[in-house]
Amino acid sequence: MSEPREYDVIVVGAGFAGMYMLHRLRALGLTARILEAGKDVGGTWYWNRYPGARCDVPSMEYSYSFSPELEQEWTWTEVMAAQPEILAYANHVADRFGLRQDIQFNTRVSSAHYGDDKKWTISTDTGDSFKARFSIMATGCLSVPNTPDIEGAENFAGPVYHTGQWPHEGVDFAGISLGIIGTGSSGVQAIPVIAEQAKHLTVFQRTPNYTMPAHNKPMTAKFIEKVKADYASIRQQQRESEFGIIGYGFGFGGNTRTPPTALISDTSEEERHAAVLEQGFGAIHQYIDVGLSLEANELACEMYRKHLGQIIDDPSTAEGLMPRGYPIGCKRPVIDTQYYEAFNRDNVTLVDLRRGGIKRITTTGIQTEQEDFEFDALVYATGFDAMTGALLNMDIRGRDGVTLSDYWEAGPRTYLGLQVNGFPNLFTITGPGSPSVRSNMMTSIEQHVDWIADCITYMDYHQLRAIEATEQAEADWIKHVYETAKGSMLTAPSCNSWYLGANIPGKPRIFMPYIGGLGSYRKQCDDIARRGYAGFSLTA
Repeated sequence: MSEPREYDVIVVGAGFAGMYMLHRLRALGLTARILEAGKDVGGTWYWNRYPGARCDVPSMEYSYSFSPELEQEWTWTEVMAAQPEILAYANHVADRFGLRQDIQFNTRVSSAHYGDDKKWTISTDTGDSFKARFSIMATGCLSVPNTPDIEGAENFAGPVYHTGQWPHEGVDFAGISLGIIGTGSSGVQAIPVIAEQAKHLTVFQRTPNYTMPAHNKPMTAKFIEKVKADYASIRQQQRESEFGIIGYGFGFGGNTRTPPTALISDTSEEERHAAVLEQGFGAIHQYIDVGLSLEANELACEMYRKHLGQIIDDPSTAEGLMPRGYPIGCKRPVIDTQYYEAFNRDNVTLVDLRRGGIKRITTTGIQTEQEDFEFDALVYATGFDAMTGALLNMDIRGRDGVTLSDYWEAGPRTYLGLQVNGFPNLFTITGPGSPSVRSNMMTSIEQHVDWIADCITYMDYHQLRAIEATEQAEADWIKHVYETAKGSMLTAPSCNSWYLGANIPGKPRIFMPYIGGLGSYRKQCDDIARRGYAGFSLTA
């Protein structure tokens, strides 16, 4: 092995976080290198190319704000952009700012060790190694696909796909019968599109989702012009908002943004029925107590199921699609385009695994406790090992050789989602304990990158060599993250979401994102920095 190449900073990951981090580091005059496992930039949007892949944040807000010139020159076409358009945007950014010259592609980091020389040594699967004063993980919250361990999976004779590792050349399902496992966000997006192509589609559903219509549509030139003229104000409002989204002209998922004011607990069954008939699924959004009380939430769930029963032709299929046993709002909101309509097609079959689960995968299909199903191809839409998967897949070792996997054995521990005690000069962009996946990721990414860049500037100005979270600050922050989420639908006993790691067998049940609001979180981070990075230990 050759001698390690040395840089001021090594960044892992060339998604939106890594690219902006590189841009900021260059401006500081630091030497930096991105190591990226893929063949090009884009991160999540490079890997997730499955049919129907689309962002659920309005395009005009799911974009960088650091360059007014970039804001003006790029024009989005839809309220919520599809994967190809977002990837094109990522490539445009890489080209415009000349980022690729400092990115090493096809290079997966295998380990990052902090040494006695107070530097990080980063090793890769290519045999290359690097040394750096700072190691910045821009590995993404949803970057390690989760494939469930099902008996006989290796025996299936046909092609197998995962939505998180979709072939870049695409897949033609014309004349093909296939099965798809999973009805989370990826499955909800993929199923309607695949159903239009396939000879037959069998959907294996473990837990029905609460999903709302996206109301996506092309944007008019007049609206785009208005947004571009008002971008400065929009960005400031995003930074101060709860989720990094203000729904300028639209709401979450393209819905009209109307704050809830009514109490569902004050309504009669007749009133709720009338609201469903008039407004459909959207009727639920008008009630403020749905997220505050399990009893109120269950009334909203019943409204949802009632409307679902009205739009699905087959009563048995409708019952199979109805979520039960967990509250609306305990999982990440899912929005869709013609999802339920797909189950009214003659070539789509729902297998509700609550009536009998999967026993094994065979050479020709799937055996369940209900019956056997055969098909030509199999798709896993089973999500990710969220928030910690990419970090724990690497052998990260801090002071005294302590591994991150051991330190996080009982669940992730961070201060602000930015640093970990015992791991000096290691930063995690949108790490566990930060708003991250409970916010507009672009807004959260920029906030973290700017904070890290300002921190390094502060350290260099004051001739400080290392920074790490103190044990007490880390413990206090973990408690704060927990207390903030306590009592919400997100941590209800009946809730089993990937926010809690519930989709990964053996993963500790810890609520990972911070839900105190992005605007509030930003103020806390800024205040900590103003106080000389309170809660961090800085050494010369």
